Formats: sequence, C-alpha cells, structure tokens
Amino acid sequence: MLDPSSSEDSGGEIDEDTEVPKDSPKKPLTSSGQGGKHKRPPADQPQAESPSAGDEQKNEKERLQKEEAERKSKLQIYVFVLRCIAYPFNAKQPTDMARRQQKLNKQQLQAVKDHFLAFLNGETQIVADEAFCNAVRSYYEGFLNSERVSRMVQSGGCSACDFRDVFKKNIERRVRSLPEIDGLSKETVLSSWIAKYDAIYRGDEDLRRQPQRMHLSAVSELILSKEQLYEMFQLILGIKKFEHQLLYNACQLDNVDEQAAQIRRELDGRQQLAERVAKERKYPKFVSKDMEAMYIEELRSSVNLLMANLESLPVAKGGPDFKQKLKRSTMNNSFLDMGEETEFLSKSDVVLSFTLEIVIVEVQGLKSVAPNRIVYCTMEVEGGEKLQTDQAEASRPQWGTQGDFMTTHPLPMIKVKLFTESTGVLALEDKELGRVILNPTTNGPKQAELHKMVVSKNSQDSELKIKLAVRMDKPPNMKHSGYLYALGQRVWKRWKRRYLVLVQVSQYTFAMCSYRERKSEPHELMQLEGYTVDYSDPQPGLQGGRVFFSAVKEGDLVVFASDDEQDRMLWVQAIYRATGQSYKPVPPTQIQRQNCRGGNPQPDVPISLLSLDRSQRQGVEDLISAVPCRFDHAALFPMLQKQTLQHRMNDSFSCLGWFSPGQVFVLDEYCARYGVRGCHRHLSYLRDLMEYSENNTLVDPTLLHYSYAFCASHIHGNRPDGIGTVTEEEREQFEDIRSRLLSLLDNQIIHFRYCFPFGRPDGALKATLSLLERVLMKDITTPIPPEEMKKMVKKCLEKAALINYSQLTQYAQIEADAQAAPEKRLEDMMRLGELCIEVLQQNDEHHSEAFSWWPEMMAEHAETFLSLYTVDMDGALQVQPVDSWDSFPLFQLLNNFLRCDPHLCNGMFHKHLQDLFIPLVVRYIDLMESSIAQSIHRGFQQETWQSVNNGSATSEDLFWKLDALQMFVLDLHWPEPEFAKHLEQRLKLMASDMMEACVKRTKAAFDSKMQKASKATDFRVSLSVCTMFNMLMDAKKQCAKLCVLDSGQEIDKQWQQYHSKIDVLIDDAFKDMISSMVTKFAGVLDGVLSKLSRYDEGTFFSSILSFTVKAAAKYVDVPKPGMDLADTYITFVRQNQDILRDRVNEEMYIEKLFDQWYTSSMKGVCAWLTDRLDLQLHMYQLKTLIKIVKKTYRDFRLQGVLDGTLNNKSYETVYNRLTVEEATMAVKAGDGLQGITMRDSDEEDG
Repeated sequence: MLDPSSSEDSGGEIDEDTEVPKDSPKKPLTSSGQGGKHKRPPADQPQAESPSAGDEQKNEKERLQKEEAERKSKLQIYVFVLRCIAYPFNAKQPTDMARRQQKLNKQQLQAVKDHFLAFLNGETQIVADEAFCNAVRSYYEGFLNSERVSRMVQSGGCSACDFRDVFKKNIERRVRSLPEIDGLSKETVLSSWIAKYDAIYRGDEDLRRQPQRMHLSAVSELILSKEQLYEMFQLILGIKKFEHQLLYNACQLDNVDEQAAQIRRELDGRQQLAERVAKERKYPKFVSKDMEAMYIEELRSSVNLLMANLESLPVAKGGPDFKQKLKRSTMNNSFLDMGEETEFLSKSDVVLSFTLEIVIVEVQGLKSVAPNRIVYCTMEVEGGEKLQTDQAEASRPQWGTQGDFMTTHPLPMIKVKLFTESTGVLALEDKELGRVILNPTTNGPKQAELHKMVVSKNSQDSELKIKLAVRMDKPPNMKHSGYLYALGQRVWKRWKRRYLVLVQVSQYTFAMCSYRERKSEPHELMQLEGYTVDYSDPQPGLQGGRVFFSAVKEGDLVVFASDDEQDRMLWVQAIYRATGQSYKPVPPTQIQRQNCRGGNPQPDVPISLLSLDRSQRQGVEDLISAVPCRFDHAALFPMLQKQTLQHRMNDSFSCLGWFSPGQVFVLDEYCARYGVRGCHRHLSYLRDLMEYSENNTLVDPTLLHYSYAFCASHIHGNRPDGIGTVTEEEREQFEDIRSRLLSLLDNQIIHFRYCFPFGRPDGALKATLSLLERVLMKDITTPIPPEEMKKMVKKCLEKAALINYSQLTQYAQIEADAQAAPEKRLEDMMRLGELCIEVLQQNDEHHSEAFSWWPEMMAEHAETFLSLYTVDMDGALQVQPVDSWDSFPLFQLLNNFLRCDPHLCNGMFHKHLQDLFIPLVVRYIDLMESSIAQSIHRGFQQETWQSVNNGSATSEDLFWKLDALQMFVLDLHWPEPEFAKHLEQRLKLMASDMMEACVKRTKAAFDSKMQKASKATDFRVSLSVCTMFNMLMDAKKQCAKLCVLDSGQEIDKQWQQYHSKIDVLIDDAFKDMISSMVTKFAGVLDGVLSKLSRYDEGTFFSSILSFTVKAAAKYVDVPKPGMDLADTYITFVRQNQDILRDRVNEEMYIEKLFDQWYTSSMKGVCAWLTDRLDLQLHMYQLKTLIKIVKKTYRDFRLQGVLDGTLNNKSYETVYNRLTVEEATMAVKAGDGLQGITMRDSDEEDG
C-alpha cells in the first residue's frame, strides 16, 4: 500500500478505505499482491512470446516502475508537507496578497453573450436610452464576439471583473463625448450605466441562491486551516484519504511535542551534514573556489536562523509564562550567537503553574447530627485561600459545589473538612465533624470518588465518607510526570521512588525534576541536553521497579524504573522528544510480540498501524522515519512546486500564476525547513511559469519579473542580504532560462494584441516591457542603453504590424483577386479600412499606455500597419472607372481618423492618401462647376417662376448644388491647410459668380414683367413678381453662407472687394425692383387723378357733367359721381398690399416698399392739389379725394407704416387743403358732401 517495494497483497484495504475510479489510467503506485508477479498465460496461448511482445512487456514494466518511483516520491514529499503544516515555525499565510477573481469559462461566456443579446433584442425589462444601447451594441460586437476574448477565456485568465473594466473604459470615452446636460452630471450617467450593465450581466440569476458549502477551490484565496491545507495537498499530490490518515497518525501530527522534537532532530541532522561537508570537502561546483567556505557559513547560518525561529515560539500557545533559554551547540560555537547563553539551569528557572478544580458532591454516613442541623464543607490548598460550600441540612448533605485554585506545587496538599453549625451561646467556632487530606497529581482520576473521612475518636460517624472530584490540569510546559525509581551519578544518588516531572523550559531546554510535597521548586533537577535515552534490562541489586530504562551521557548514567510497561514507554517517548537524539529507542522484542499477540497496545502508537502487516507497516515506518537531510530536496521541491502550480492553474480563480496564501505558506515553510536554495526555487518556478505561458496560458509578467529579479541578483552577486554562493548549475540554468525568457517576451510583444487582448490583464503589457528591459541587462546594476531597448521594441512592433494585418485580412476574408469587380474591391477596402481603424483605435485605447516611454514607436507601428493596407488600397483604386466618385467615402473614412490622431496626422500614409485624392477632388469640382453653370442657363430659359420654397425651381436647385458641393468639400476635412484654403476660396468664388448670374437674370425677368403690366386700377402684382422678390431675398441669405470665407482665414482686399460687389449687386437689384414697383403704383394713382381733372372748375366738361347729373336726379337715383373711382382705387391698393404681404417672405422689404408707395401716393395727391390752388374743388373731386386720402392713410397704417412716414409734409398739406375745401363746400352746398368728411368717423363704409 504505502511501501512501493512490498509485494504482498493490500488491494483489499484500498477497496475498503477509498473509492478508486474505474477509468483511472494511472495504477496506484502501491504494490498489490499481483503487482510484482507475472500473470500466467492462458492455456490456449503459446508459452513463447514474440520479441515484440517481450519488448512491450518490458516497456510496460519500466513504465510501472517509473510510476511507482514517482508515487513513492510524492508520498515522501507529502510526509514533509504534513510536518510543515502541522508545526510551522518559519512562515505564515500572507494576508496582503491581491485577491484573485473567479475566472470565466466557455459556458459562462456564452451565457453572458446571451444576456446582452437578449437586451439588444428588447427581451429584458431594463429601460435604457439610445446612447446606452449603442454602447452595449458596440461592446457586444467589438468585445464579447471577439475571437481574442474567446482565447483569453480559454486560457483561464479572464474574470468578470475584466469584462466590467473593459465596458467601463468604453463608456467613459463615450460619456465624455456627450454634451453637458443641466442637472445631470456625467458621473451620474456613468454610475447609472454601470448599474444597468451589472443587471444585464447577471441576467435572471437569483443572487440569494448561494451554495450551502463552498468548494475547497472557492475558498483557496482565504486563510486556510490546517485541515483545509491537508485536503488541498492531498489533491495536489494525489494522496488518498486513507493514506493521509495513516501518515497523520504515524507522524503523530496532533502531538505538538513530537513535531517540535522532529524539528530539533532535523536541525541536528543539518548541523551534522554541514560539518561533514566541511570535513570531507564535498562541495557543489561553484562559480568561484572562494565560495566553498562561504557555503559552509550559509549552511550554518540557515540552521542558526531556524533554531532562532524555533526558539522564539512559545512552548505552547496560551500557556503560562516561561523563560526561554538557547541551546548551546557542542559542535561549533558559531552556530548560535544570538543572545546570552547559559549552560546550567537553576531551580528558579523551572516554574510550573497548575489549575485545581475541586467538586464536592455529597457526604455519606452522617449519623451524629440531627437531621435538621445545618452542615457545610470547606476546602483549601496548602498555602492558599479557603473556600466554603453552601449550607445544607444534615438529612441531605449534597452540594455539587466547585472550587477553583491556582498552585505552583506539583504535589499539592488539599484539605476538605465537614462542619456543623454550633448552637451553644458561648461557642466561637463551628464543630468539625470530619476531614480528608488528598495529594492529587496530573495523572490522577478526573471523576468523583468516595474518600473516607478522619473523625474524632468518640464520634459515632465511623463510616463517614465524602464524594468529591479533584481535577489537576497539566500546564503546557509539563510534558510528562509520575513516580519513578531513579539513581544517578550526579543527581538522585540514592535509589528511591520519587515524583518526577519532565519540564520544557524553552524549545531547546528540557529538564527532569524531582519534587516533594508542598514544594514549588524542584528538589533536584537534571538538564537533558546531551543525554540519550533507551530501554534497558533490569539492574541487579536494585530493589523496586519492574521495567527499566536509562539516560546516558558522557560521564553520567541515570537509571529509571517503573512498575508498568505502558508507563515506561510513555516516559521513553517523552524523553526521546526532549533530548533531540537521532537514535530512536525500540522497545524490547518480547514486548512487541506480546502486543502483536493481543496485549494492550501502547496508547501513543497509532492503532491503525497495528492493523497492517509487517511489510506494510515497514513501508509506513520508512516514510515517517526518513531523515530529511539525506534527501535531495533540490529535486523533490520542484516536483512539489510544479504539482502545486498545476493545481492552482486549474482551480476556479484567475490566478495568472500566483499561488494562493495557503500554498505560499506551505512552500515557504518547506524551503526554509528543508534548506531549498532560493535561487533554485525561483528558477524552477520560472521554468514552470514559462511552460504555461508558451502554451498560451495567461501568466502575470510581474510574477515573472519578481522571480527573475531574485535569480539575477543572486547570480550577479547583488542580493540585498549580501553576496551568496552561486553554483555552476544555477548559473547554467539561469542562462538557459534567460534565453527562453527573451524568446518568450519577444513573442509576446510581437503578438501583444493576442497575448494581452483589450489590455487584459491590466498593466500586463507594460510589465512585460519592463521585464524585457531587465532581462536585456547584462548585470543587475548596469542598465541597458535606451537605444538598444528601443531598437528591439521597434523590431518587435514591425513584426507585430505584419501579423496584425495578416490576421485582419483573414478575419475579413479578403483575398487579393485581380479579376474581382471594381465595386467589390472598393467595398472590401471600405470594410478592411473600418477594421484597420478599429484595430488602431483599440491599440491606442488599450495598449498605448504600455508604450508611453516611446510614443513615436506606436506611431511607427501604425504607419507600418497602414503601409500594408496601402498596397491593397492602391490596387483597388487603380481599377476604378474614370470620373468615378465612389471612392470618396473611403477617403473620408480614413481621413477622419487620421486627422484626429496627433501622431498619424500628415504622416506618411496620410500624405500618400492626399496625393491619391487631390486630382480626384480637383476634377470633381471642375465638372461640378461646368454642370452648375449649364443648369443655370437652361433653368432660366425654362423658368415658369412658380414659387418653390424660398424662390424658384432654378434658384433652389442652384443653391442646393452650391451648398452640397461646399458641404462635400467641407466634409472632406482636407488636412493640408494650403490646399484646403484653396478649395474653399475656389468654391466661394464659384458661388459668387453663380449668384451674380442668377441675380442679373432675375432682374431682367422682373423688368420684362413690369413693362408688360397694366397701368389701370385692375393691375395686380403677379405671383411671379413675388417669386422674384423672394429669390433675391434668398440669394442675399445664401450669399452670407456660400460666398463668405470662414472667419478664421485671412481675407485679402481683392476677395473682400469681390464679395462686396455681390452684395451691392443684390442691394441695387432690390432698390431697382422696389422703385419700379412704386413707379407702377404711382402711375395707377396718376390715372385716377387725371380722371378727376375733368371736374376742374371752369371747364366745359365740368358744366356738362353737373347739368346731366342734376337733370337725371329728378327721375332716378343716380349714384354718387366719383365714388366708384375711389372705391376702385382703394380696392387696388388693398389687394396689392395683401398680395405683397402674403407672397413676399421678407418683412423688411415689404415695409420699405409700403413706405415708398405711401410717400409717392401722398406726393402725387399733393402735387395735383398744388396745381389747383386757385381753383375750388368740385364737390365730386372733393369727395373722391377725401375718401382716397383717408382710406390710404388708414390702410398703410394698418400695414405697419410708421407715424413719421404717415404724417409727412405732403400728407399734412393735403389734409389741410381738403379740410378747407370741405368747410367751404359745407357753407356753400349744405349737405352736398353726404357725410363724407376728413374728420375721423366710424360710420363710414369700409
């Protein structure tokens, strides 16, 4: 079972104690009954086997032997690990290590993808705005669906925290670009988005549903108990539970004294080994001959330190005070030079403290006292205080009272007395009924027993007994006690029975002390340093004692005897642990045979070993009795560390190669206790970590850096604790690891997008570069020249550009096919360009910080990356048709990214891109200019002047084309300032020229319309004229946008004059059009006034008209002469006002037109009246003018003409004249005006 060399069958025990997996490919390395024998071949097979079958059998046998040897090594390592865990004295479980996160697996990644897809499909109850949905969509498509994330999850280096950090980084960039919102800070938006992300990530999981018991791997990040550490290393080394139980019992791991003794034996062995190496001069091969003496000092100082660590531990935690003494080396005084040393102990150095518990239960046989009398008990320890029980009636003397005492006497005297209360008047004290005196020991019975009490001579209570229990606890520094016969040469010179106590004064100081009753100091003591204990035969001539043992030292022999074999074995084992001797006492053969036949087994021997047969028990004994200093721990520890790392990398945490606190503790303790060299430990660790890293498993480069720096400082002699010895093997291994590490780091930097996807683990790439710089250093103090480091990184990034672009083209599934259609190739370039931009943005976002030492290096890497894209882009653009503008979106895509990057803007690729597209842009503008000019000519030839938006169809088309062309060039965001200025000036000049042509053609059309218009009161402003007005107004507005340079550019005088010319042209056109319109309105008024001139006084036509009206009025109702003329004119004015107000868009020009129209009208009336100053107006003339003037005044006031214009000088002249004429007519003709007056009146007809 546990003995690899055993050939006896133990398979039954394996079946009973553990469950062996049926499909396990590994055979247990414990030999079974058939493991060492050949199976007999079946009868139907030939006895002679072919050579190939013999070779297979031989290979199988070798494989089994190799597995058994490995199994034996793991069992032996496990024994050492058990002792490290059971009694650590060098290391502690670290509490300051970074807490590792639970890693994600493929199933969890798919579940997360499903959660986010459900949110994007609207299948969740999470409310979110469009900006958050866009952020989640980008995260889902760019991160969760990335192949690099799948690789990272597969490598076991990805946690939910990494996913959250990437999302947080993405949204921080997005939220910063959002506009500010009053009352809502961006920090609030970020926290809200993160909360929603967490809700999406969890999905429908119930957070309250937690497993009842956490698996061991789930608590590995915590501080583990000894039992949890045992369980962990069983899994690490493949130890079965029953094997652990056997070894646990055999090693007596629950016995602190045995473990401390084991450590002392181990340290003594290492002392002897150091001295033997120094004496025989069997040194390892060092890089320098001078290191041999230093090596011995290292061995001695390491043992020295371990002894000091052990000495600093208390004898037992929580025990009483004790004095620590240091062991004095008999080999070399240099081993301990750490404090005051003493060779002999004094009696005052040995201090013991005991706790006594006395429980008085009841008294039996009390007859001399009346049943109703009160009785009680007192108890005291000699030299201490006295305690009393409660009172009880004599008929039922029961108490159950406990008294607690402290004493320093190993053999204390306890007095318990029974009293009854005295009833006499003169009695001063209660009456004593009986007493009992006890001398308990720590080995005495713990349960209550009856003791006969001593009574007075004449007492009736001759059978008085008291039932009580005395418990005397053993202090931690008291390792064993009991009565022995002893005889020595220096102490105990008479053979007699004594009470002896084995006392541990400190970790290295023990003493056998004999005590007398009621004494706290030992009567005699023997310091056990240098003694060897063993079983011995009975000594003739000594009376007393049945079984003997002895302690021997140069110049002294002490013989002990006990009455019980079991007691003798306990004493020998306790003294064996105390002396630290290498020889282990073996009980006499007859006692072993007696025990095996069925005698009572020894309590300290594990019962489980007795159930094993001889060979199996021998296997266990070989494992636990193996001397650690005889093993090659330089070979055993790498095996332990490798198995531990394998277990750690396979647990549920994203450890990145870091051990858990419990694993660090055990490995540290192992190295310190068994002398594993630190450099060898870290070299093995580096080798294991690099194997994982080379197999695409994420390993923290900071961890590699720590171990490499330790090894480098050791090899180069720059350790913080001074120069140490360096072996040739260590130097060779270091150089081999250094070359491997250089190759590994070179490969990781070349594949940085895939080794550290999305900047995960956080800071890993920067740590990799830092480690590379350390590895390139020739020694620990001389830094590498910056140029050499920069040259190597540059070379790596050049290779990285090629790899990244190749991976990108494979991902996009784009192949260089010369036969593909130009549209298809351009479409592929667009898609590939988007992916290239995404790659460069991710590099800048996640990896640029790592290269912050050389910001230009990432720019060169991007240029190299884009130069590969240039080849494909040039090929696609060359096959595009002539005068095809489909490639402009590609320029905009690339230029919009490049111009915003401070390192790539106007770089090599950017300039090449500009050189490609300058001819296309110039050609496009030339063709557009010709096309717009032709459209203006054709448009105005076919113009119907129907109103379209703010102008006519031709003007709208012109302005739209000019604006679209300028916006197109503006959207190009041409990066080169001179050419961008040239483009803008050319487009502005083109717009000015086109605008001038448009205004002139419009003005010509307006003049033609006005010439053809009627001059009578039936004239109405046509819609086409209004459209022309609107078009000029729109042209003036568009001119400010299309013909003016940006305020940031310098404007020369020539350009300023040219632009002013356009403005003047438009303003002059407006003036001319308004003047022409007012002239037309004034001509209509002149026609009306000319009709009124026929009624002038003194004319022949006036007399005829007056006579005709009067004659006709006798027979019929004749309409008022002149009123139809006034009404017709008023209607003309009002309708044209309404048309202009409704159809013309610009209020300012309407008001200007109305002002001039009103002023012109008043001037015309004033001039007509001025010509008739000497004439009295005819009644009909007066009535018509009053109505025209009055209505005109009111209508123009309603249209918004200001009072200053309404009440001008011409109006006042007309008003005064008509008022005088009205008064004259009223005197002369009475009511001939029929209510028409210049006075304001609301009774007039509208």
